[in-house]
Amino acid sequence: MNQTAPLISAKDLLNLMEAKNLVLIDASFDKEKYQSIHLKGAHHVDLNRQLSHIREDASEGGRHPLPDPEEFGKTLGALGITPESHVVVYDDKNGGMSAARFWWMLKALGHDKVQVLDGGKDAALKTGLPTSAQPESPAATAPYPATDWQLPLAGIQEVEQAAKDKNQMVIDVRESTRYLGISEPIDLVAGHIPGAVNIPFTENLDEKGVFLNPETLKQKYKTVLDKSSKNTIVHCGSGVTACHTLLALAHAGMEIPKLYVGSWSEWSRNGKPMAREK
Repeated sequence: MNQTAPLISAKDLLNLMEAKNLVLIDASFDKEKYQSIHLKGAHHVDLNRQLSHIREDASEGGRHPLPDPEEFGKTLGALGITPESHVVVYDDKNGGMSAARFWWMLKALGHDKVQVLDGGKDAALKTGLPTSAQPESPAATAPYPATDWQLPLAGIQEVEQAAKDKNQMVIDVRESTRYLGISEPIDLVAGHIPGAVNIPFTENLDEKGVFLNPETLKQKYKTVLDKSSKNTIVHCGSGVTACHTLLALAHAGMEIPKLYVGSWSEWSRNGKPMAREK
């Protein structure tokens, strides 16, 4: 059986807008922007409340730990998403805010028909997809069946060992100034995990804000990933934009590596070794 492509163009989505099983999800961080204009029929998801289980202490799992799969299943049911749904998710950051995270989470429950809108909200508006500023009411259904995350995850101890192992790779997808420790606008300490390599997630996109074609991405990452995806761990600041690179690798037809959800926000709060620009 052919797997659903991880990305969908705005043009292709336009042709699907009346499909019976289509569920549109707006994962933009700013709900006020969603309320002012969103794709017609799209339901908003909140990164902090619905895609994370935030704890008081970010040293335990970072700033955006995953919720329990069962809780996420309840969220999906409230959004009207069933195992038969064709889900298309977008945000206003070309997938870099929460769209890719939502895609990863739904894929990690074993759901095949979930796609990220390539180019995000901007591409949708330029293509003329119907929009609305009216409140949307999902057709809530039973909780989505969910018991565990089926895509690979790595914890802080595994990351620490992998970063020291020449046969494994840890990829940091944050912008280079954060990786180098030149600036840190979000977390308490600037720098990176010693041994991690920096491939900013923004490099997955072209100058128009759409993903590079699969072959280009495959060649780009093959030059770096001489290790198996099973020996590769991807992280960012809090396990959100890392999913953008996991999405890019899936788009390139490559196996999805491990996600370190705690990322720098957890690592930097646990007394672990840190590296930065001299």
